[in-house]
Amino acid sequence: QRHLDGDSEAFGALMRRHEQELMAFLTRFMGNRAMAEDAFQEAFLQLHISAGTFDTSKRLKPWLFTIAANKARDAFRSRSRKSAAPLDASIGGGEDQDSYASIMPSSVPAPDKNIVNLELRLAVEKIVEALPDPLRIVLVLCYFHDFAYKEIADMLALPLGTVKSRLHAAVGRFAGQWKA
Repeated sequence: QRHLDGDSEAFGALMRRHEQELMAFLTRFMGNRAMAEDAFQEAFLQLHISAGTFDTSKRLKPWLFTIAANKARDAFRSRSRKSAAPLDASIGGGEDQDSYASIMPSSVPAPDKNIVNLELRLAVEKIVEALPDPLRIVLVLCYFHDFAYKEIADMLALPLGTVKSRLHAAVGRFAGQWKA
Protein backbone atom coordinates (compact mmCIF):
# COMPACT_ATOMS: atom_id res chain seq x y z
CA GLN A 1 0.00 0.00 0.00
CA ARG A 2 2.88 2.36 0.79
CA HIS A 3 4.26 1.85 -2.73
CA LEU A 4 0.84 2.59 -4.22
CA ASP A 5 0.67 5.73 -2.08
CA GLY A 6 3.93 6.99 -3.63
CA ASP A 7 6.46 6.08 -0.92
CA SER A 8 9.73 5.95 -2.87
CA GLU A 9 11.38 3.61 -0.34
CA ALA A 10 8.57 1.05 -0.21
CA PHE A 11 9.33 -0.81 -3.44
CA GLY A 12 12.96 -1.35 -2.44
CA ALA A 13 11.78 -2.66 0.90
CA LEU A 14 9.46 -5.12 -0.88
CA MET A 15 12.33 -6.35 -3.03
CA ARG A 16 14.63 -6.83 -0.06
CA ARG A 17 11.91 -8.56 1.96
CA HIS A 18 11.22 -11.17 -0.74
CA GLU A 19 14.59 -11.39 -2.49
CA GLN A 20 16.08 -14.45 -0.81
CA GLU A 21 13.01 -16.63 -0.88
CA LEU A 22 11.96 -15.65 -4.40
CA MET A 23 15.49 -16.16 -5.76
CA ALA A 24 15.69 -19.55 -4.07
CA PHE A 25 12.35 -20.53 -5.64
CA LEU A 26 13.34 -19.33 -9.11
CA THR A 27 16.77 -20.96 -8.94
CA ARG A 28 15.27 -24.30 -7.89
CA PHE A 29 12.49 -24.10 -10.44
CA MET A 30 14.66 -22.97 -13.33
CA GLY A 31 17.85 -24.83 -12.45
CA ASN A 32 19.94 -21.88 -13.60
CA ARG A 33 21.00 -18.93 -11.43
CA ALA A 34 21.43 -16.46 -14.31
CA MET A 35 17.98 -17.23 -15.72
CA ALA A 36 16.54 -17.00 -12.21
CA GLU A 37 18.06 -13.54 -11.75
CA ASP A 38 16.51 -12.40 -15.02
CA ALA A 39 13.11 -13.82 -14.05
CA PHE A 40 13.43 -12.14 -10.63
CA GLN A 41 13.98 -8.75 -12.26
CA GLU A 42 11.14 -9.34 -14.71
CA ALA A 43 8.83 -10.33 -11.85
CA PHE A 44 9.52 -7.15 -9.90
CA LEU A 45 9.18 -5.04 -13.03
CA GLN A 46 5.78 -6.64 -13.63
CA LEU A 47 4.88 -6.12 -9.97
CA HIS A 48 5.66 -2.42 -10.34
CA ILE A 49 3.71 -2.12 -13.59
CA SER A 50 0.69 -4.02 -12.25
CA ALA A 51 0.77 -2.68 -8.68
CA GLY A 52 -2.45 -0.74 -9.22
CA THR A 53 -4.39 -3.95 -9.95
CA PHE A 54 -3.32 -5.68 -6.71
CA ASP A 55 -6.06 -6.28 -4.15
CA THR A 56 -4.41 -5.00 -0.94
CA SER A 57 -6.81 -7.04 1.18
CA LYS A 58 -4.90 -10.16 0.02
CA ARG A 59 -1.36 -11.32 0.75
CA LEU A 60 1.33 -10.06 -1.65
CA LYS A 61 3.59 -13.12 -1.48
CA PRO A 62 1.35 -15.56 -3.43
CA TRP A 63 0.71 -12.90 -6.10
CA LEU A 64 4.45 -12.20 -6.41
CA PHE A 65 5.27 -15.91 -6.69
CA THR A 66 2.58 -16.27 -9.36
CA ILE A 67 4.17 -13.47 -11.37
CA ALA A 68 7.62 -15.00 -10.89
CA ALA A 69 6.45 -18.48 -11.97
CA ASN A 70 4.91 -16.97 -15.10
CA LYS A 71 8.12 -15.10 -15.89
CA ALA A 72 10.09 -18.33 -15.42
CA ARG A 73 7.78 -20.17 -17.82
CA ASP A 74 8.15 -17.30 -20.32
CA ALA A 75 11.93 -17.63 -20.06
CA PHE A 76 11.74 -21.39 -20.69
CA ARG A 77 9.63 -20.79 -23.79
CA SER A 78 11.96 -18.06 -25.00
CA ARG A 79 15.04 -20.20 -24.39
CA SER A 80 13.60 -23.06 -26.41
CA ARG A 81 13.26 -20.70 -29.39
CA LYS A 82 16.81 -19.30 -29.22
CA SER A 83 20.07 -20.97 -30.04
CA ALA A 84 23.02 -20.37 -27.74
CA ALA A 85 26.75 -20.37 -28.37
CA PRO A 86 28.64 -23.04 -26.41
CA LEU A 87 30.87 -21.79 -23.61
CA ASP A 88 33.93 -23.35 -25.23
CA ALA A 89 33.37 -21.43 -28.50
CA SER A 90 36.36 -19.29 -29.36
CA ILE A 91 36.09 -15.51 -29.24
CA GLY A 92 38.26 -12.89 -30.85
CA GLY A 93 40.41 -13.38 -33.88
CA GLY A 94 43.93 -13.33 -32.43
CA GLU A 95 46.38 -16.17 -32.09
CA ASP A 96 45.61 -16.93 -28.46
CA GLN A 97 41.92 -17.52 -28.87
CA ASP A 98 40.02 -17.39 -25.59
CA SER A 99 36.72 -19.12 -25.03
CA TYR A 100 33.73 -17.62 -23.28
CA ALA A 101 34.35 -19.94 -20.34
CA SER A 102 37.93 -18.77 -19.88
CA ILE A 103 36.94 -15.11 -19.43
CA MET A 104 33.81 -15.56 -17.32
CA PRO A 105 34.17 -14.98 -13.58
CA SER A 106 33.37 -18.04 -11.54
CA SER A 107 31.00 -17.98 -8.60
CA VAL A 108 31.82 -21.59 -7.70
CA PRO A 109 33.06 -21.81 -4.11
CA ALA A 110 36.47 -23.25 -3.31
CA PRO A 111 36.48 -27.07 -3.08
CA ASP A 112 36.93 -27.08 0.68
CA LYS A 113 33.75 -25.04 1.32
CA ASN A 114 30.38 -26.66 1.91
CA ILE A 115 31.68 -30.11 0.97
CA VAL A 116 29.77 -31.94 3.68
CA ASN A 117 26.36 -32.05 2.00
CA LEU A 118 27.36 -31.19 -1.55
CA GLU A 119 26.74 -34.63 -3.06
CA LEU A 120 23.38 -34.98 -1.35
CA ARG A 121 22.28 -31.48 -2.40
CA LEU A 122 23.40 -32.06 -5.99
CA ALA A 123 21.55 -35.37 -6.13
CA VAL A 124 18.34 -33.74 -4.89
CA GLU A 125 18.73 -30.83 -7.34
CA LYS A 126 19.31 -33.22 -10.23
CA ILE A 127 16.16 -35.19 -9.47
CA VAL A 128 14.05 -32.05 -8.96
CA GLU A 129 15.35 -30.49 -12.20
CA ALA A 130 14.48 -33.65 -14.13
CA LEU A 131 10.82 -33.48 -13.10
CA PRO A 132 8.41 -32.11 -15.72
CA ASP A 133 7.60 -28.42 -15.16
CA PRO A 134 4.03 -28.98 -13.89
CA LEU A 135 5.26 -31.38 -11.22
CA ARG A 136 8.44 -29.48 -10.35
CA ILE A 137 6.73 -26.15 -9.70
CA VAL A 138 4.16 -27.70 -7.34
CA LEU A 139 6.88 -29.64 -5.48
CA VAL A 140 9.13 -26.58 -5.12
CA LEU A 141 6.31 -24.30 -3.94
CA CYS A 142 5.07 -26.83 -1.41
CA TYR A 143 8.22 -28.39 0.02
CA PHE A 144 10.82 -25.66 -0.43
CA HIS A 145 8.60 -22.62 0.20
CA ASP A 146 5.85 -24.00 2.45
CA PHE A 147 2.90 -22.69 0.49
CA ALA A 148 -0.45 -24.29 1.34
CA TYR A 149 -2.16 -26.35 -1.35
CA LYS A 150 -4.87 -23.72 -1.71
CA GLU A 151 -2.30 -20.95 -2.21
CA ILE A 152 -0.51 -23.02 -4.85
CA ALA A 153 -3.81 -23.68 -6.60
CA ASP A 154 -4.55 -19.95 -6.64
CA MET A 155 -1.04 -19.05 -7.79
CA LEU A 156 -1.08 -21.50 -10.68
CA ALA A 157 -4.78 -21.09 -11.50
CA LEU A 158 -5.37 -24.81 -11.00
CA PRO A 159 -8.07 -26.77 -9.19
CA LEU A 160 -7.06 -27.86 -5.69
CA GLY A 161 -7.38 -31.52 -6.69
CA THR A 162 -4.93 -31.01 -9.57
CA VAL A 163 -2.37 -29.50 -7.20
CA LYS A 164 -2.74 -32.46 -4.86
CA SER A 165 -2.47 -35.04 -7.65
CA ARG A 166 0.56 -33.29 -9.18
CA LEU A 167 2.25 -33.12 -5.80
CA HIS A 168 1.53 -36.80 -5.21
CA ALA A 169 2.96 -37.64 -8.65
CA ALA A 170 6.01 -35.42 -8.05
CA VAL A 171 6.75 -37.04 -4.69
CA GLY A 172 6.31 -40.49 -6.22
CA ARG A 173 8.68 -39.73 -9.08
CA PHE A 174 11.18 -38.14 -6.72
CA ALA A 175 11.10 -41.20 -4.42
CA GLY A 176 11.53 -43.53 -7.38
CA GLN A 177 14.52 -41.61 -8.67
CA TRP A 178 16.00 -41.31 -5.19
CA LYS A 179 15.86 -45.08 -4.67
CA ALA A 180 17.42 -45.65 -8.08
